[in-house]
Amino acid sequence: MPGTTNETPGATRPALSRAVGVEPGKFSAAYWGKAPLLSRAGELAGPDGFADLLSPDAVDELLSRRGLRTPFLRVAQQGKVLPADRFTGGGGAGAEISDQVLDDQVMRLYAEGATLVLQGLHRLWPPLIDYSRRLGAELRRPLQVNAYLTPPGSQGFSTHYDTHDVFVLQVDGTKRWRLHEPVLADPLEKQAWGGRADEVSATAAGEPALDVVLSPGDALYLPRGWLHSAEALGSRSLHLTIGVRALTRYAVVEELLALAAGDARLRATLPYGVDVSDPSAIEPELTETVEALRDWLTTVEPSEVAERLRARDWPSARPEPVSPLAQLDFASGLGPDERLRAREGLRWQLTEDGATHVVLRLVGRTIRFPSFCAPALRLALSGEVVRVGDLPLDDDQDRLVFSRRLLNEALVVPSNSP
Repeated sequence: MPGTTNETPGATRPALSRAVGVEPGKFSAAYWGKAPLLSRAGELAGPDGFADLLSPDAVDELLSRRGLRTPFLRVAQQGKVLPADRFTGGGGAGAEISDQVLDDQVMRLYAEGATLVLQGLHRLWPPLIDYSRRLGAELRRPLQVNAYLTPPGSQGFSTHYDTHDVFVLQVDGTKRWRLHEPVLADPLEKQAWGGRADEVSATAAGEPALDVVLSPGDALYLPRGWLHSAEALGSRSLHLTIGVRALTRYAVVEELLALAAGDARLRATLPYGVDVSDPSAIEPELTETVEALRDWLTTVEPSEVAERLRARDWPSARPEPVSPLAQLDFASGLGPDERLRAREGLRWQLTEDGATHVVLRLVGRTIRFPSFCAPALRLALSGEVVRVGDLPLDDDQDRLVFSRRLLNEALVVPSNSP
């Protein structure tokens, strides 16, 4: 049996349709990683804008009633991030911590013109947990979600670029965005804008490639590397930024070099006494190294590279949340007519393990099953809603034991669909 996986993307893109106003095929061909895209509210799916994802009332709740701690809040003023001790303190009796957000201090700083940055909302706020998981599944990349609350007439950060792609969703108020073309196309994570600050400043002083005001319900896509700055206008501004982590060809090269350690020619010691700072001395060694690397590259199996990229990629996003108590209660009362579905975003691969077993590979763990369970595993993890009594096993007792194991291992969840 060849290895099977859940790597086939879905056919519809409802989450992406909230962030871009063009068809997915056009977005992929003309904009993804290439050019900014402005989408007005009327072009996007969702007539009520983005208030269902986050609202000013939700921001108040997060800042005052959720026990928020650093680093889930940053505060910036006049282009600089303030020390956390300016807005955090002890949690009080029963919560002996020193970095809980103090809502009164945050309010004072905001009233004085500071920008509030709520970070990691894809892990904190239920509507954004769900939306970012769906969007990440469509893009096949891990996401991070931050919210920026800027006072009227203020600018939180100076012109800069990000090393990840960004979707900007304007929630409340208006904000003026100025975009300039990259000073470094497709920057890697280790090529942050601070290392090119002078070049960024000089470019930002010129005419922008795009100068636009976002109103509630508008969205803007920015490829990594594009320079941008944003300023709230006549009222406060609240917007979401969804950062999409890049997986690059450089990452493939990094994994190739890690595999290259297995080649004896590439592990060879340089000659005794060679002066590596002398170009003429290092030239023959460089030539031989390049030849050895070229020879080795012709032997690399794609499966070896995929294995290493899987270890890099899979842990970067979490699957759908599980409700532990409800899940266990459901498992204990399970019957043949109950319906299950795979956890959204679960990454898995099923491979043979000898003649009698299969191994289900997940993030950080593997689970071994008898080979006769393979068809039932593939069906249960296919993404379709499955009735327990319809699993391809010998009898209902086997189906119940198997299904309880999947529930207890948090591989599947109860389905409300008929």
